[in-house]
Amino acid sequence: MTALTRLLIVAGTIGLVAGCSPQLNDLVTYTQQVKQTTQVSIEPYPEFAEQPAFVYAAQDLRSPFVRPRNKATQTEVVQKANCLQPDFGRQKEKLEEYGLDALALAGNFTSQGKRWALFKTNDGGLYKASVGSHVGLFHGEVKAVKANEVVIEQLLPDGAGCWQRKETTLTQTATAGENGNV
Repeated sequence: MTALTRLLIVAGTIGLVAGCSPQLNDLVTYTQQVKQTTQVSIEPYPEFAEQPAFVYAAQDLRSPFVRPRNKATQTEVVQKANCLQPDFGRQKEKLEEYGLDALALAGNFTSQGKRWALFKTNDGGLYKASVGSHVGLFHGEVKAVKANEVVIEQLLPDGAGCWQRKETTLTQTATAGENGNV
C-alpha cells in the first residue's frame, strides 16, 4: 500500500466517524433548562421527642421460664368443703405424666399373687401398674386389672371447685402377629 492510499483510508475513516457521531446540542440545552426551572424541595427531618429511659422493675419477680422453687409461690388450689377433692399433697407417679389417650394396654401378668397391667406410652416407654396405682392426668386410680382390660377411675373438675368421678376402661387391642394371625 502506498502512502497516498493509507492517507485516503485514514481521512475517510475520520470523516465517517465525524459524520456518524450524535448531535448532543439539543440534549445539553434541555438539561440546562431543567436545572434552571427545577425548584429543590427537601422536607426537613421530623423532630423526635426524646423518650425517657425504661426502668425494668420486675427483676425481683419469678421468671415465667423457670419452675417455682417452693410450693408457696405456686397457685393456691381452691377447695370447697363437703365435696369430692383429689389429694393434691400426694407424690405423683410416673404414669400420671401421661393422659389416658397416650397409654395403651400392652398386656398383664401375675407376680406373687398380685395382678399387674403393662402400659405402653406413646413415647415408647413400658410401665407396670396394679390396683391402687395412679394413672393419667386427672388423678386416675386403677380399680381393676382383668384379662384384657383395666378399669380406671378418674376425678374430673366440674368447674365449681368440686370434682366428679368418671370410670374409664382401657382394653388391650390385638396386634399383627398375636394369636397366630399375620
